[in-house]
Amino acid sequence: MFRRAMHRSALAVLLSASMLSSTAQADTGGKPTSATIQADQPGPVYHKEMFTQFAEHLGTGIYGGLWVGEDSPIPNTHGFRNDVVSALRDLSVPVIRWPGGCFADEYHWREGIGPRSERPVKINTHWGGVTEPNTVGTHEFFELVRQIGAKAYVAGNVGDGSPREMAEWVEYITSPAGSLAEERAENGHPEPWDMPYFGVGNELWGCGGNMRAEYAADLTRRYSTFIKAPDGTKVLKIAAGANVDDYNWTETMMRVAAAQLDGVSLHYYVLPDGGWPPHAPATGFDETAWADTLQQAWRMDELVTKHSAIMDKYDPERRLFLAVDEWGAWYAQDEGTTPGFLRQQNTLRDALIAAINLNIFAKHADRVRMSAIAQMVNVLQAMILTDGDKMVLTPTYHVFEMYKPWQDATVLPITIDTPTYSKGAFALPAVSGSAVRGRDGKIHVGLANADPTQANRVTIALDGAAARSVTGRVITAQAMDAHNSFDAPQTVGPAVFNGASMQGGKLMVTLPAKSVVVLELQ
Repeated sequence: MFRRAMHRSALAVLLSASMLSSTAQADTGGKPTSATIQADQPGPVYHKEMFTQFAEHLGTGIYGGLWVGEDSPIPNTHGFRNDVVSALRDLSVPVIRWPGGCFADEYHWREGIGPRSERPVKINTHWGGVTEPNTVGTHEFFELVRQIGAKAYVAGNVGDGSPREMAEWVEYITSPAGSLAEERAENGHPEPWDMPYFGVGNELWGCGGNMRAEYAADLTRRYSTFIKAPDGTKVLKIAAGANVDDYNWTETMMRVAAAQLDGVSLHYYVLPDGGWPPHAPATGFDETAWADTLQQAWRMDELVTKHSAIMDKYDPERRLFLAVDEWGAWYAQDEGTTPGFLRQQNTLRDALIAAINLNIFAKHADRVRMSAIAQMVNVLQAMILTDGDKMVLTPTYHVFEMYKPWQDATVLPITIDTPTYSKGAFALPAVSGSAVRGRDGKIHVGLANADPTQANRVTIALDGAAARSVTGRVITAQAMDAHNSFDAPQTVGPAVFNGASMQGGKLMVTLPAKSVVVLELQ
């Protein structure tokens, strides 16, 4: 988790194609969009790990959002609430990153094992100064992973931990034999767990130690040396990479430590209205704030391009991957919520942020092979919000669900010629898009129209492929800040989309204003 030291109704779900078409009166700036999908030149795999989720001990992201305890009246399985787990299973969540974020930089794993009644109660110094009971520790996390059907990405403590502590944690998790394996068995789990990903620290440039790049790279080399997997298994080691555009950090980490690593991370948050500290409202914003936010979302393309170029210099065969393992929007937290809990509402604007980023990652799938939106439940750009026994799915959740065919699909290169959407000082491409050939053999196309007032007509040529028909779904709404609440949980969600057709071998689409559309070609 990034931290600087100062540093209405169900209208959207019920929209019919005729309604969408009737509201589409003009193209952005009077100009349509044209695109070409090169189905005969398949690209890299869009790895399912691109849909990784992030769960930090922050606010109610763990306690209340995921964990309620076995004795809770909220239906649960081994302490984890059934409604949230079921919703996450429906997303086919591939990987979960835990326990942080900044929380990981002070986390000592032994405090989270053994009888819960005997675990120490600490202060969460990063997030709200509240008590951390250590109720959810290593065993509980791997139970959550099991229930969701995901894999584990554990973030180790380089901040105030030792190489020995980190090495013993890896051994406790993965070893089939030995004293630590026996201790794990005494604590209820005889068999080792599968842990394919391990983070060698978190944000060493900030809350992980305020380190210089050279020092952080040396520590990364040292700590990585002691992360050892048992014979026949593999733990991929991911370095704590750069903050936003700190290209020197990536340069130094690659030059000094690449040989000991499998991946390097990148963290980037959209911070509208002047940046840090986050103060822009999550709802009630105007079109200028909409454009500001989406322009910042598009900056991901520039950041990934430049960090990848540095990695290419030291790793031309692209053995290492770039893990954008914290991204999303960061606004002022909702009024009336606990300070430091980072709870914010999630609107249609966030659905556009999600789609734009997922489309950008397709362009860079040869290097970006993991990403993790921040965060999974109740924190920042969350998939799910809860309050007691109530749960609601956010617009971002619905975009991730619509993009499920992208998991382990083959990227099909797409070129897009689109007009510019602008508002005041802010400008960005009106239409974002990506295309894949899914594991089902079908072509899937994702499109997002950032213009909040005008529809856009898109003509897509299909090189090397033919289609007879097209079906689709859309997310849109009347208001830019439309969102789902506990009283109106279906204000923003997918609806059947009939605004696309095949004409003369080309795909013709009328994208409604402020919309995300996902199409399947038959």
